[in-house]
Amino acid sequence: MTTTTPTTTYRCPTDGTRGSIDSLAWQCPACGGPWDLEFTSAAVDLKSLAGRVNSLWRYEEALPLPGGAPTVTLGEGRTPLVPLTDAVSAKLDFLMPTLSFKDRGAVLLVELARRLGPDRVSRVIADSSGNAGTAVAAYSTRAGLPCTVYVPEATSPKKVEQIEAHGAHIELVPGDRQATAWAARAAADTPGTFYASHVHNPFFLHGTKTYVYEIWEDLGGRLPDAIVVPVGNGTLLLGASLAITELHAHGLIDRRPELIAVQAEAVSPLAAAFHAGADDLIGAETTRPTLAEGIAIPQPPRARQILRAVRDSGGTFLTVTEEQLRAAQLDLASRGLFVEPTGVACWAAVSAHPLAGRSAVVPLCGAGAKTGLAAPEVVGR
Repeated sequence: MTTTTPTTTYRCPTDGTRGSIDSLAWQCPACGGPWDLEFTSAAVDLKSLAGRVNSLWRYEEALPLPGGAPTVTLGEGRTPLVPLTDAVSAKLDFLMPTLSFKDRGAVLLVELARRLGPDRVSRVIADSSGNAGTAVAAYSTRAGLPCTVYVPEATSPKKVEQIEAHGAHIELVPGDRQATAWAARAAADTPGTFYASHVHNPFFLHGTKTYVYEIWEDLGGRLPDAIVVPVGNGTLLLGASLAITELHAHGLIDRRPELIAVQAEAVSPLAAAFHAGADDLIGAETTRPTLAEGIAIPQPPRARQILRAVRDSGGTFLTVTEEQLRAAQLDLASRGLFVEPTGVACWAAVSAHPLAGRSAVVPLCGAGAKTGLAAPEVVGR
């Protein structure tokens, strides 16, 4: 029996089709697009937070799964802010239980699957370049649910090892990240399968929005001038946009920060569309290998939403080169912070494009132990 909120439903942002969150439907049946969530958050009382559970579940009024911390929690969230300059701070999301920010969304997905019950869900599947799959694998084993993770064949061996250590079955898919998504989606409609898609299922976005709630709390009820986020499928950016909208609607912030989206120059379809003034992707883009494997997404399904969120915030897109990624990884390591190449993209961007004194927070999204140091010979390839 499910214990989810009865008034919370899936809704397609394209055609308005609705679906029950008690179903296993992972996409809009009419257009095949990703779901949004019809859910109204309540205001979070800043003064009430001091005595609450020290995880992202402290913001329970803003989360679409009621009842406080769930059984699958690993204490995710509440990562520290560390100053990098007078104006820029880093949020250390690589200190999450599985060493990446993807835990924020994965815990909500797997808790939803658990609440649907064993008569409905017999296994969980996910597709990933590594970090999301690791997070889903960890929380699935915590929930006692068998898990299969589809990853590109070129995925870091250390990430594959981490996924398998959690007991998940690995499907190595020939080709790129897009081919991996297609392979997982082909298996997603198998009876009893819960597709823990961090792209299509909006519960993931309502988990990642806690990233901004934590910044808001740690800054005493305010947000910086700019929130800088790496963008591949846009799950952190769209979660940030959700949080900013909610905080503003409840009168908890008086202005909205800019969203500054960062892509690798080698795979930057959203940046190209944004700077061309387009509302959607502008056709097939030539892509190249990149150190930032976690954001190397040539066809993000939520492209229109991502572009709209950045424009509505007054923000922009920045791109970074392979040389800049490598330099940023080494620079952060010299400051005591060892982060994987995808996770350093935002620091690379603000280092190359200073924000003229505006305050900003950048995420350090994944631990360097997941990939190791970028080898000099692959830079500039």
